[in-house]
Parts: sequence; structure tokens; C-alpha cells
Amino acid sequence: MEKKPLVYFLCTGNSCRSQMADGFLKSLGGHKYEVKSAGLEAHGLNPRAVHVMKEAGVDISAHTSDVIDPDILNKADYVITLCGHADEHCPVISNKNVTKWHWGFDDPAKATGTEEEIMVQFRNVRDAIKNRISRFVEEGQ
Repeated sequence: MEKKPLVYFLCTGNSCRSQMADGFLKSLGGHKYEVKSAGLEAHGLNPRAVHVMKEAGVDISAHTSDVIDPDILNKADYVITLCGHADEHCPVISNKNVTKWHWGFDDPAKATGTEEEIMVQFRNVRDAIKNRISRFVEEGQ
């Protein structure tokens, strides 16, 4: 069996955006890719992220919030940062064959307002991530 390319999504806290990307790629392209996610720090899985992903038919409730693992980082075929902070502070990758991209998305955890206004921000980011993941899978990167 052919080894699937490893995609490693990175964010600051591995609580929202990287978890959503991880969930969508496993759902939409898990047959083509091995998928992992991590953060510069582990902030815990955001319950609002779990909620909006469930609305989209993807269950991430069993995911864990993890800190970047240098071994996984250096084995990855794709390293994709989802926030500027992770992009700027990503550890050095010794794997010269890695494809590194930055897909910037607003942090829904920083949204303010009523609960419904905050949830709208989570849904907007979720949908933007889903669209980007769908393109990634379709283009067969």
C-alpha cells in the first residue's frame, strides 16, 4: 500500500482553526492524506469549534490539542500554517522536501459580541476553511 502524504496543520493553540482543518481534511480527503494538527502551544479543544463542526457533519470532539512534534514536523509532506503567529514562529523544518504554505484565517476565538455573533464568526471561519480544504483535495496537491 502506498504511503499517503502527511499534512500537518499548525496554529497558535491547536484549539480552533487547525482542528477544523484537520477534521475537514480527514473527512474530505482522508482516503488520500494522513492528517495531523498541532499548535505552538496546546490551548485545549474549543467547544464552539466542536459545535460548529458538528453542524457541518464532522465530529472533532475526540481530537486533542497538541504541541508541535518535531518528528512529525520533519516527516510531513505539507506543513500548513493557519494563523500569522504560527507562520512567523514555526520551528525550523529540516525536511527539505516539505511543501510549506500559509493559509491565514481570522481567529474565531477572539470574536466578541453576543453568543450568536460569536458563533457567526466561528461558522464563517469554518466555511472558509472547508472551502480551502475542498480546493486542496480537488487539486490533488
